[in-house]
Amino acid sequence: MMSMRPILEISAPDGFALWPTGSHGPYGSLALSGRLTAAEVGTAVWLLADRNDVEPDPGQAEERGPRPADPVGAFLHGLLGESHPYAPGGLVVTDSVTGATFEPGCCNGLEDWREWLNVTDGSGTAWFGHDPDARAECVGRVVRLTQNAADGEDGEDGKAPVIELPVDELRRLLAGAERDLRDFLALAASWTRRQLPDHATAVTAALTRALDLEPDLEPDQESPA
Repeated sequence: MMSMRPILEISAPDGFALWPTGSHGPYGSLALSGRLTAAEVGTAVWLLADRNDVEPDPGQAEERGPRPADPVGAFLHGLLGESHPYAPGGLVVTDSVTGATFEPGCCNGLEDWREWLNVTDGSGTAWFGHDPDARAECVGRVVRLTQNAADGEDGEDGKAPVIELPVDELRRLLAGAERDLRDFLALAASWTRRQLPDHATAVTAALTRALDLEPDLEPDQESPA
């Protein structure tokens, strides 16, 4: 049985105290869905704000404006001012029968998750980062997901790990992954209204951009996070 999960690459928010976050190791991943705890949502928002807190180009710096004086506004400044926020991670596919896993490589981001549609409805191929090089290719009515595609390494038999599945099944998995992203966004929107009321609208809009989703949330939508 195949499964697909949208994940963020997570590190530990050591010393961070602007809002509650979960306990995480130095490196790991967080699967996004509507079932996260409030602390896990806090970690996800921290991660996205932290990864987008970079010095912009001169033109972008003028567009963003000065960094706010308040600590929360200052920390969120990069995320809120970025038109295409970076969301390190991607979509992970797991074959529960064989145990094979297809994971995004370095520098891949959830903001590009719609590139999977190139495989099902476009060019038929897509790359999802390097080290390990991750490639998806449509061959007839079958999609082949190859890890370490660039060099064919697997260690023991010299072959790259491969997952194969029908195109229609990949479409079904992508629809489920999009639901998970939308459920997470609804959860995060509710979280921001409680934890970051002065920035809730702007943060929700930034998360929507980071996950490449349309802003279709109801303003009074509630969630238990």
